[in-house]
Amino acid sequence: MTKYNELLAGPNKDRKRVGRGIAAGGGKTAGRGTKGQGSRTGKKLRATFQGGQRTLVRAVPKARGFKSLRTPAQVVYLDTLNNFEGTTVDHAALFEQAYISTPFHTVKVISRGELTAALTVKVSGASKSAQEAIAKAGGSFEKTAVPLKQSTKVAEASDK
Repeated sequence: MTKYNELLAGPNKDRKRVGRGIAAGGGKTAGRGTKGQGSRTGKKLRATFQGGQRTLVRAVPKARGFKSLRTPAQVVYLDTLNNFEGTTVDHAALFEQAYISTPFHTVKVISRGELTAALTVKVSGASKSAQEAIAKAGGSFEKTAVPLKQSTKVAEASDK
């Protein structure tokens, strides 16, 4: 038997037909009020219209420039990767060592200093010079996707 929450029935309510007489429930003024510009036919008022008063859109000064909504990549420098000698460097490992604030954002390796350890680096990005330095030290770089955050329910279930 199907459950109530699994029914595939949608709403089957017709739209209200106004202006069809008093008995129909939406007659006479048809929900438009008694008089004024809003009650007239053919009314075309833009959303910002305030009855002739200067609109808020015009009153507020224009904000110049551009604000990016993209979260900037977390930067990790090559010389800090020497501490991971003999291991695989990924988002989780960098987070555990407190080199990044969260493992669920983009991480980019940038060349600074000298890399001596041969590492397998699996993060979301690296500069060309950093990739060359990793290869020169005998390691490898693999570009990976940013790990997705698990829902708390899934995380709790996997812990049990």
